[in-house]
Amino acid sequence: MTVSSARYFRTLKTLDTFVDRSLELQYKGPTLSGFHYNRDLLKSAVAKTYLETVGNRADSIHLAIKKVHISNIVWEFRNTVEHLGTRFDLKTKNVVLAFDYTDEDFYGDPKSMWIYGAPGVHGVTGKFKFLSCFIVNSDIPQRIPLLSVPVKLGHNMATTVSWCIGLIEPLVNSVDLTIFDRGFYSKDLMLTLAHSEYPYLIFVPKNPQIKSEIESMQVGEKKKILYDYTVNKEKTVFKGKTTLAFLKQIFDKKSEKFYDWAFATNQSAIDLDYIIPTYKKRWRIETGFRVQDEARISSKSIDPKIRFFFFAYEQILQLLWVVLYKEEVSFKQFLLEMYELCAARYKEP
Repeated sequence: MTVSSARYFRTLKTLDTFVDRSLELQYKGPTLSGFHYNRDLLKSAVAKTYLETVGNRADSIHLAIKKVHISNIVWEFRNTVEHLGTRFDLKTKNVVLAFDYTDEDFYGDPKSMWIYGAPGVHGVTGKFKFLSCFIVNSDIPQRIPLLSVPVKLGHNMATTVSWCIGLIEPLVNSVDLTIFDRGFYSKDLMLTLAHSEYPYLIFVPKNPQIKSEIESMQVGEKKKILYDYTVNKEKTVFKGKTTLAFLKQIFDKKSEKFYDWAFATNQSAIDLDYIIPTYKKRWRIETGFRVQDEARISSKSIDPKIRFFFFAYEQILQLLWVVLYKEEVSFKQFLLEMYELCAARYKEP
C-alpha cells in the first residue's frame, strides 16, 4: 500500500514540532530548528548509526539539547501522546499500563550518576537506563509508549513510577491496572501505589519465604493470603498490606511446561484463573522495545540529556507509526519514506 506524500508531510510537521518544543527552537527563527535537524535525525535512525556519520549537524544538535532541561523533553513527549491520542479517543479509554526499565550501552569511563556500571561484551562499560510505560490492553490495538524518563543511580523507584502515572492519568479515562515484573517488587512501591489508589499487579521473586509457601501447596493449587508489611521511611515506620497470590505448577501451553507463580496485588477480588494471562500482557512492552531498536540512534555522549532526547525521539517515531501507519507499511518503510521526504523538502545551500 502506498502512503501519500501529503500524509507523510503532515506527520513530518508533527515531528518538527516535537523537536522544536522539546529544544525550545523556533521554526524559521534565528537558529536552526526541527525543520533542519530532522533530516540528520531520521537518516541516523534509518541507518541505526551515529549522527556524525550521516551529516554535519551533530555538534549543533548536541548543543541545542544541552541548553534545555530534561523536563522539556518529557513534557513534549507527553503532549505529543495527547495530540496523537485524539486519533483513537485515548481520553475515553480505561487502560492497563505496563512499566519496565530498558537500557542503552555506554562505552568509556562510567563515572556519572546517570551511568550504571555494567561491564559486558564488546567493550561495554555501563548502561544508561530509562523507565518506560506502555498501554498493553487487549482491546486497544495501539500499544503505544505513553511516557519515558531517564533514571539515575539512587533514584526512588516508587516516587518515579507514581509521578509517571500522575502525568498519564489526565490522558485517559481511567487507569484500571498497572503491571510490573519482579524487578519492581518493593514494599515502598506497593505502599506508594496503594496510598495513591493505583491498582497494581507485581510479579514476586521467589525468595525463601515465597518458596516455602509454594512448597506447602498441592500441584495445581491456587490461593491468596493477606500480607502485612512495614516500610521505614524518613525516620517513620509506615504499615501496609497487600494480597499475595500463589499458583503452583500451572501448565503453560506455549512452552508446554509447568511453572510456579507468585504475585502481589492490591486487588483483593482478583480472579486467580485470569491472573497469569493478565500479567502476560506486560510482555507486550518487549515488542515495543524491539520495534524501537529498529530506529536506534547511536551515541557516545555521556550527557544524559542527549541520550534521553535520542531515546525519546525513537519512541516518538514508533508512536507516529503505530497510531498512523502500522496497518499500511512496515516500521522500516515508514522511517525510510519519512527520511526521503525530509531530505527532499530541504536542500543544502
